[in-house]
Amino acid sequence: MNAARDAALAVFDAMNRRDLAVLDEVMTADYVDHGSPFPLPPGPEGARMILGFVTEVLQLRYEIEDVFDTEDRVVVRATGHGVGLDAMHGPGSEGKPFVMQTVHIYRTEGDRLAEHWGIRDEYGVRIQLGTVAAPDPAAFAAAVGAR
Repeated sequence: MNAARDAALAVFDAMNRRDLAVLDEVMTADYVDHGSPFPLPPGPEGARMILGFVTEVLQLRYEIEDVFDTEDRVVVRATGHGVGLDAMHGPGSEGKPFVMQTVHIYRTEGDRLAEHWGIRDEYGVRIQLGTVAAPDPAAFAAAVGAR
């Protein structure tokens, strides 16, 4: 088992508790979050900025669905529950609840997290929030039938 598996799970626990103090203990000083939509400084300071936004503004809470690891990677599949923000999700989404499927890939160094890549179903969130239309099933059927 990867020595940083507990570190990855500690990040999710910290977000769910809205207490990010543990980041200094579980991330390298030059930690990079490649999944952030905003530019961030390296290290726990940058992670604290984006995770503070995620937990306080979007009010995201996560349910862990799967965790697996390799020698230098930890992968977490989680379901996020949050609330919409007009500036991010489009007009009319403010305060509306959403559910989002996510995958988080961490590169590790020893027992610490060194890098993060996040994959989020943001399109599905926008459909739930009503700021984009869902795909038309008839168009799909027509496209498949045309082949």
